[in-house]
Amino acid sequence: MRSMMTETGRRMHDIPPTETTVVVAMSGGVDSSVAAALLTERGYRCIGVMMRLWAEVASGKGSGNKCCDEESVEDARRVAGKLDMPFYLINVERPFKEKVVDLFIEGYSDGLTPNPCLACNRHIRFDYLLNYARRLGAGYLATGHYARLRRQADGNVHLLRGVDIHKDQSYVLSMLGQAELRDLLFPVGDFAKEEVRRMAAARGLPIHSKHDSMDLCFVVDDDYRRFLTDWAADAMTAGEIVDVEGNVLGRHSGLPNYTVGQRRGLGLSGATAPMYVVALEPDSNQLIVGPAEALGRSELLATGVSWTMGRPVSAGSRVQCQIRYSGQPLDCTVYPQRDGSVRVAFTEPARGISPGQAAVFYDGPHCLGGGLIDKMDPGGVSAVSENAPAGRVSLI
Repeated sequence: MRSMMTETGRRMHDIPPTETTVVVAMSGGVDSSVAAALLTERGYRCIGVMMRLWAEVASGKGSGNKCCDEESVEDARRVAGKLDMPFYLINVERPFKEKVVDLFIEGYSDGLTPNPCLACNRHIRFDYLLNYARRLGAGYLATGHYARLRRQADGNVHLLRGVDIHKDQSYVLSMLGQAELRDLLFPVGDFAKEEVRRMAAARGLPIHSKHDSMDLCFVVDDDYRRFLTDWAADAMTAGEIVDVEGNVLGRHSGLPNYTVGQRRGLGLSGATAPMYVVALEPDSNQLIVGPAEALGRSELLATGVSWTMGRPVSAGSRVQCQIRYSGQPLDCTVYPQRDGSVRVAFTEPARGISPGQAAVFYDGPHCLGGGLIDKMDPGGVSAVSENAPAGRVSLI
């Protein structure tokens, strides 16, 4: 059988030189464990760090955050011991609650559909933890994300989709800039998930068959609606269901119980045609519904946009936009605005655009950056304000 070390050396050809310290963000799962194994095999001095995150256990529910429960901590500790790495468990409960959980609650209360993984990466993993690694004197922070980094001769670092397109996590890394990317490593991004599991088994890592965690880590029973009922009771107020023409069709049980594109569970049995959630209006506490064609939007506005290369692409650039973590990239033209937002004009109408989710921009496998989808009225957003001719991607 071909040497795993030879395979690793070939596939990780662009990782920086060895003989430096790397903090590895450990979760007790297979991805971060294999990332640590690959790096130690290449001679890096690795330190395993796991974060203790907030969960509902504080209110007497459950046994803690699923990303750092007792089993996960023990799994991470065992892997670190097998790899002869120091291992530290640090408490990040307070910043996680303030920057991730509270924003999640506030977002739903404002009629948005927030993605807490984006907030966690922005404020916790690649801010708090990255700075912690720097204070330890580490040259890099490594994680088990399925994404790739390509270092250029000029010192810039490009962020690319992971090889395993079904596991690609570049969507939730789109807020990273050059200041972060230069200090990061994603060792498993060049491999498919099944390859990573085989690597773990070949190395005798005890977590090679461990299931992936797919749910909200801080919601103990995976029921985010129950969580919001407990933590955002004021937002769970019944109100009117109206169609796009303003006709009252029924009553909803609280806006956070619904998402754009939802069809089932609306309680509109008397409707003559299938109805979908088109928008949530917290100011009037109305749930706007309409037929399938009402879900299609030709444009969106993304705010708080960051660019992985540090500067926006030129107005009129033809790129692709992904509007959900598991969504397909859609052809579009982008128009960066002076206030830092970006107007996006789709080649074909996009369905299920949800304010609060990320709009992430790609040029093929290259992740260019992204921002949060702004609120839109049920009829769509205003026309693009800049008439620059469409063209290939270039940086201003």
